Amino acid sequence: MSQQVEEKQETKKASQENFNVFERTQQIFLTALQKLGYGEDVYELLKEPVRLLTVRIPVKMDDGSTKIFTGYRAQHNDAVGPTKGGIRFHPDVTEEEVKALSMWMSIKCGISDLPYGGGKGGIQCDPRSMSFGELERLSRGYVRAISQIVGPTKDIPAPDVFTNSQIMAWMMDEYSHIREFDSPGFITGKPLVLGGSAGRESSTAQGVTICIREAAKVAGINLEGAKVIIQGFGNAGSFLAKFMHDSGAKIVGISDAYGALYDAEGLDIDYLLDNRDSFGTVTTLFSTTISNKELLVQECDILVPAAIENQITEENAADIKAKIVVEAANGPTTLNATEILTDRGVLLVPDVLASSGGVIVSYFEWVQNNQGYYWTEEEVQAKLEKLLKASFHNVHCTSVEKKVDMRLSAYIVGIRRMAEAVKWRGWV
Repeated sequence: MSQQVEEKQETKKASQENFNVFERTQQIFLTALQKLGYGEDVYELLKEPVRLLTVRIPVKMDDGSTKIFTGYRAQHNDAVGPTKGGIRFHPDVTEEEVKALSMWMSIKCGISDLPYGGGKGGIQCDPRSMSFGELERLSRGYVRAISQIVGPTKDIPAPDVFTNSQIMAWMMDEYSHIREFDSPGFITGKPLVLGGSAGRESSTAQGVTICIREAAKVAGINLEGAKVIIQGFGNAGSFLAKFMHDSGAKIVGISDAYGALYDAEGLDIDYLLDNRDSFGTVTTLFSTTISNKELLVQECDILVPAAIENQITEENAADIKAKIVVEAANGPTTLNATEILTDRGVLLVPDVLASSGGVIVSYFEWVQNNQGYYWTEEEVQAKLEKLLKASFHNVHCTSVEKKVDMRLSAYIVGIRRMAEAVKWRGWV
């Protein structure tokens, strides 16, 4: 089979999986709204983004050629306030994925009671094969293409998969040139010197750590010595491994795009962190690796999928040995797998709750930009801790009261405010 045919098949497979994620999101939106007593009209409004922009971005490559990239920006709903969400650079970005992710962002913001709706952006590209200059030209071109629908009071982007503070800095600079004034509040996840917030880089992992701690209390597990597997060793996964290791937990498994490491006695996390590359890759240094799928079903107390979608399915959910599953990635567990895990007594903390630390601290960054006064890292972490602990227990209590799993409970909590807002505005 030719490489081109293989690539086309992989792209088609990714598109189908992302479409399934989108349909899955619509399904749980419908169920949550029904539990809250809302009618079909509210669902019809909220089942898709109110706005989706597709753009074509010409970029002059280093070899002198011009390559055209496809990008997207989805804005789910702005009844509560401006939309908010990351921008990812990935070869498998699709329209359906971006739409679903914007809806998840709405739920994340709703759970934490942030004055935002959900947004999401993405560009079909492989940043790992692009030079620094090519990435800058692509970043600036994307901002030029979407500049009419974004801004500090419209839609505030942030980093996501394969994007970082440098890319956010280029985007902010380009937007400031277009608008002819400095606009730090246009984007979050910026370097500190350009108006970024202390604690933003590790905020997603901090949020997951808080949720793990609260979930362990609910499940009666002592974190000291608890065995933890983290699938994924990128920004969130690597920070999380360090936080959990420092708190006394035993990290027995980690993985990256090339394989996984497992040791029931615990891995040397400091060594792994010191020797990973800029994309979180470290397993290539070892000859004894297992696959990501094999890692998921190893013995542990707490399993954290922190990589990509659709990792825990109805095919392997019955084999998961963890007592707690905390989703640091977006959509790693299917709805059928969620049901299987819940029926088995596994406490599953869903992605829209567990990975909300990033958007919470992004909100803090936006607030600081607007007021021109900046907090210390200790202040940011204290505010994050207070907000996320309240969010966790709100979702858990709703789960117990309504006798539903934690995922549906999170959607019920997260969608309530938005549904009320569209009603008050008279949109439905």
